[in-house]
Amino acid sequence: MTKPVCPDSDVIHLIDMMQMPVHCNVLWPTREAALSAPRGDIRLGYLPGCGHTYNLAFDPSLMEYTQEYENSLHFSPRFQEYATALADGLVEKYDLRDKDIVEIGAGKGDFLIMLCAMSGNRGWGYDPSYVPEPGYTAPNVTFVQDFYTEKYLDQKADLIVCRHVLEHIEDPDAFIAQVRRAVGHQQSVVFFEVPNALWTLQRGGIWDIIYEHCSYFSPLSLAALFRRHGFEVLAVNEVFGGQFLTIEARATADGRRPAADDGPQATDHGESAFALAAVSGRPSTVAAALGTLESDARAFAAAYHTKRDEWRARLRELAAAGKHGVVWGAGSKGVTFLNAAEAGGEIVAIVDINPRKQGKYIAGTGQQIVAPARLADLRPDFVIIMNANYRDEIGRMLAEVGVEAEILVA
Repeated sequence: MTKPVCPDSDVIHLIDMMQMPVHCNVLWPTREAALSAPRGDIRLGYLPGCGHTYNLAFDPSLMEYTQEYENSLHFSPRFQEYATALADGLVEKYDLRDKDIVEIGAGKGDFLIMLCAMSGNRGWGYDPSYVPEPGYTAPNVTFVQDFYTEKYLDQKADLIVCRHVLEHIEDPDAFIAQVRRAVGHQQSVVFFEVPNALWTLQRGGIWDIIYEHCSYFSPLSLAALFRRHGFEVLAVNEVFGGQFLTIEARATADGRRPAADDGPQATDHGESAFALAAVSGRPSTVAAALGTLESDARAFAAAYHTKRDEWRARLRELAAAGKHGVVWGAGSKGVTFLNAAEAGGEIVAIVDINPRKQGKYIAGTGQQIVAPARLADLRPDFVIIMNANYRDEIGRMLAEVGVEAEILVA
């Protein structure tokens, strides 16, 4: 069971999603194996005391991260542009030149390699799912096929990066405490990136809910977690069109929880009252933001069933009209959509530009993952895209393969 970020808070039950695939990013070699993929229940609860959302029914014994786990987005030009700008910004802001960088949950190493190649930095990436590319060696970068645990705490770091990992951690409180011990008395900057719960709750992002994510952080709960463990929160930002949330922090000199700042506050982008409240930590500002977020959480619970049922009906109507289509994006959103919407034969495949995924099958519903070029043969009547950030990119690819299909945004 997931341990709550603020255990003294009441819990507001939001939604149940029963028997969802446990892993959205484990690729299955056959349709039969995909249809038999392990499943688990999601009972989403909201903590009004800190603005945190989590899965009350999470069972960590079901989770296993191996080299079959594949969630890299770096094959997308749109995502590459974002990641490059993010790395550039960190290098310039914190003068990361000839420095030591640790990445927790480095995945296939794309971001760490980029950070080290930019300015002659040295990198250490920790991830049990890391798979070395045959014949390729990244200069000044060492990968360890293991979880980042106590035995690696002596590794010096000027920057500790952890992107899209914290939401997978059953006990985030213990994990951040471990990171704080690793920092010790160093002046390391800590940079974390997670999915933004504000996007999910305020925009009705129901396809963002997956079993692997046992926690959903808002700016308020993320900042509170770091502050509790002796970090000074330097910035909290909503990025990638608001879908991701980042935090920059530095350990306080004495390891104590920093006091709330009563002075003027601003984030790099400054557009979110929630981020402003998170950085300031002022009780009155935080309380006001928490009141708004609780209303958003309750509205999300009501909207979830409406949106899910509308898509179930829409797919049945398309099937009855003799139409067939594809879903674009074999990541978490696509897997959740196919399973929650109970997609059937009307969805003939799922498209993904990541060659590591192509030829494999989707957990739960069994559609094969194909390259965009296959669409010339499949001739879909409609293409359902899972992330509006990629609409222009997908439109160009459809034109390149000569496919004219209705584009639907899930």
